[in-house]
Amino acid sequence: MRWLTLLMRLPPTPTRHRVGVWRKLQRMGAIRLRAAGWILPETPETTELFQWLVQEIQSFRGDASLLHIDRIEDMSDEDLTALFHKARAEEYQALLHGCREIGAQIDRLKGAHRGSIPPIRAKLDALKRELDRIGAIDYLDSPAGRRARAAWEAGAKRLRAVADRPRAGTGRRRAPVPPAGSTWVTRPRPHIDRIGSAWLVKRFCDPQAKFAFADPVDAAKKGIPFDILGAEFGHHGEDCTFETIVKRFGIKDRRVKLIAEIVHEADLHDQKFSRNESLGVDLAIKGLAASTPDDHELLDRGMAMFDGLYAVLKQKT
Repeated sequence: MRWLTLLMRLPPTPTRHRVGVWRKLQRMGAIRLRAAGWILPETPETTELFQWLVQEIQSFRGDASLLHIDRIEDMSDEDLTALFHKARAEEYQALLHGCREIGAQIDRLKGAHRGSIPPIRAKLDALKRELDRIGAIDYLDSPAGRRARAAWEAGAKRLRAVADRPRAGTGRRRAPVPPAGSTWVTRPRPHIDRIGSAWLVKRFCDPQAKFAFADPVDAAKKGIPFDILGAEFGHHGEDCTFETIVKRFGIKDRRVKLIAEIVHEADLHDQKFSRNESLGVDLAIKGLAASTPDDHELLDRGMAMFDGLYAVLKQKT
């Protein structure tokens, strides 16, 4: 294994430079190697990080040198790896403690009102962001990291199970899925959930499907109502219409599952899913709606946008 070592001498004043450099090294996940300098495993990414820091140190008249080394005479690769694992374990320990606290809160959810779920989900999302941050600097795959990820995933799975738990008295008999070539009817001026649901039906459920718009009271007379209050293909529990259709048709495509999370967050804003794409997709659909007065044209253009989103996700997953 090759290593990067940063040797530096910082001017005593102003102290903000010393503090700033120290904080950057901490965020990089670098390890202090005795009094000699700071060390990271050599990768293109860590090399670039240290090179930028050398440039910054030199900009305020400090001295910095970056060494590429194969080994340290009195330390094995295993010794160095242990130093990195120890540093990351201290960070992961706090995360594991948070996961245990969330587990206790989930235990107390039994029989509790579902309004208790969003605050716990928000805490779980915050822990996931911290897990991702530590993971980004866990260059040598700390065992503590594997335990932390397993603990977070277990907590997320338990919370989903509680959220999806059927409530007494809410069971409903499902109608069969609509036949091919059906007309699906929704409210005028479609937005993200209705456009996404139409795309989902057309691309994954019924390529011959047609779409129409009507007032909610007349929708059932013209076809299969969707995203209308009380409709079979609408919001149920914590699911938006897109998610309802995914479940009713048993769609397993993993890119569709990601899009379902994006649509859910953009439509409901309940922080159930941490999808950064939601804001951008939501804004793009609003832009289409503002510039497209015809509902059918808006639906077509919006569905084309979902085609593009699916294609991008297909490349990434």
